[in-house]
Amino acid sequence: WMGNIRDWCISRQLWWGHRIPAWYVTVGGDSSDGFGVYNDHWVVGRDEGEALEMARGLFPGKKFQITQDQDVLDTWFSSGLFPFSVMGWPDDTLDFRTFYPTSVLETGHDILFFWVARMVMLGMRLTGEVPFKQ
Repeated sequence: WMGNIRDWCISRQLWWGHRIPAWYVTVGGDSSDGFGVYNDHWVVGRDEGEALEMARGLFPGKKFQITQDQDVLDTWFSSGLFPFSVMGWPDDTLDFRTFYPTSVLETGHDILFFWVARMVMLGMRLTGEVPFKQ
């Protein structure tokens, strides 16, 4: 099974969902003003303010504007954000401190790879912990 894993597109072109937290920086005086033309003009951030800070560091003293990627995350990545979105993360909430990680996750085997694996990956990356104990 592992030998057959292929790349999976994590974005979708839908009007709803969790927006990809990436912004393209268009710098004044760029020879080409096409969106996404320069691979090194992308910044990421939790919000627009953080993306602006990243862009200021990348292009100090230059005039620029940022445009957020229009795509949204694949539904399984959005589902993987479940334990964060219901408990107020990224804010340091009492619910998050009390209930993350939760005690048990009960689910069907058919979505282990799609939902649970992404939830574990996000949990490990963002908090250093698996989102459930059992």
